[in-house]
Amino acid sequence: MDRPILKNKIYLYLTEFFAGMSVMAVELGASRLLAPYFSSSQIVWTIIIGTIMIAMALGNLYGGKKSDKDPNPDKLYARIIVAAIWIAAIPVVGKYIIVLISGVLIVTISNNLLIIAAFLACMIIFVFPLFLLGTVTPSLVKFTVDSLEDSGSIVGRLNASNTIGSIIGTFVPTFISIPAVGTAITFLIFAAILIVLCIIYFFSAGLNIKRNKKIPVAIALFIVCAIFGHDASFAFWQDELTYEGESVYNYLQVYEDDSKVVLSTNVLFGTQSVYVKEEGPTGLYYDSAMASLYMAGVSQKSNLDVLILGNGSGTFSTQSKRYFDNLNVTGVEIDEKISDLAGEYFELSEDDRIITYDGRAYLNADNNKYDVIMVDAYKDITIPFQMSSQEFFMLVRDHLKDDGVMVVNMNMTSNEEGNISQYIEDTIASVFENVYVSDVEGTTNTELFASTDNEILNTLNKSVTKETNKDLIEMMSKVMGNISYYNGGDYILTDDRAPVELLGMRALDSIIKEELTYYKKVYKEEGIQGLLK
Repeated sequence: MDRPILKNKIYLYLTEFFAGMSVMAVELGASRLLAPYFSSSQIVWTIIIGTIMIAMALGNLYGGKKSDKDPNPDKLYARIIVAAIWIAAIPVVGKYIIVLISGVLIVTISNNLLIIAAFLACMIIFVFPLFLLGTVTPSLVKFTVDSLEDSGSIVGRLNASNTIGSIIGTFVPTFISIPAVGTAITFLIFAAILIVLCIIYFFSAGLNIKRNKKIPVAIALFIVCAIFGHDASFAFWQDELTYEGESVYNYLQVYEDDSKVVLSTNVLFGTQSVYVKEEGPTGLYYDSAMASLYMAGVSQKSNLDVLILGNGSGTFSTQSKRYFDNLNVTGVEIDEKISDLAGEYFELSEDDRIITYDGRAYLNADNNKYDVIMVDAYKDITIPFQMSSQEFFMLVRDHLKDDGVMVVNMNMTSNEEGNISQYIEDTIASVFENVYVSDVEGTTNTELFASTDNEILNTLNKSVTKETNKDLIEMMSKVMGNISYYNGGDYILTDDRAPVELLGMRALDSIIKEELTYYKKVYKEEGIQGLLK
């Protein structure tokens, strides 16, 4: 079939370039679309990469077979148009599909809910358009290679074009489009690029638009998707959010009521920070964590140097400073946008020194020693392995003063042997001589206190007996009533081996299983109507 535009190999290389760019952009967009529901752990990334590679492999096979059997470039660019419209539709229907899949699985399965839901969501939402884009390379080889003499060079240029496009498609969403305009608009941008590419082809080929309605239909559908899909809300069932947006690292959501302000980076389970507006006990892990201040001698020292790794919205600092005025706080938070929100919505003290950095990297660069180091970097199953290993806790120990205390907030306790909490506790116990744990009543949190000082528990007890503030007495009484010495075992995490994602997924799956028992009972007795009520 004679298409003059195909004689211009630059256009074919551009087609390969934009196809490769769009594939990577969709892959990164997939991670951001799934993260608010299933986290951004290595497991979720594995599911995304695996399903996309399946789609591309099948597309390569299909495209090669079709190009040999029916080498019609019109059909190739028609497939690209379909892929583009599908990509544009992802912001419109993707989040509803995810919630629907999760809702169906909640009442049908008992184990591995998040893994199965994430896999099915990837298969339904992303496989088909990337399968179509996978047909591009073998089809273009058919149109581009004129003779065997230069076939190697031409195929090499096509692959290079695809690779360069993939590189750009990797960096642009992560560092430019998603932080600037969000995930939804990013999908629309790359869908528009593919549609423009196809418009150029069909117009240049001299096809009769009145007879060939692909372009007008594609433009109309894209406009519909742009109108209904530009909304960046992932929690579409929630009204009156105080803030919703995205950063380089996270989807971010802030909501508040008369009593509290809440930060969440996902919408299906858990919250990351809760700021209670009225002074007094929060009933959350921040209360228990303040025992570390007593252990480090806050009542005896004129100043206490505190380092928070995983500062988040600064709630621990804010709550502690309500009761103690001798704290010098340094907070380390990798997501600068969260720190901005902390100042705007969570009453973060202007006296706090906030560092935008990875927690472990900061310890490597910092020479200071602290009375208290709080590790609060673990959320749902997104546990940074580099901040859970034996080598990391050695760094923390080296940054503590002789009577310093490390407090670690663990938010997924489990009674199963070899659970994530046991791994972290055993790892810490292999580094610190004195390790104590205290469960936080009414939550899945456990606070762990570790030190090389043998007297931290005695210091806590003595300080509390002299305390006159009723709130603090109440909070510390709960800690001392639950606290126990931890004897370390053999479950050790190291930089070389730290399967925290699998362990975290197992723990979270167990928690979800327990929480869903009620809803399964309602479904069994009352059906869908009962769940809707």
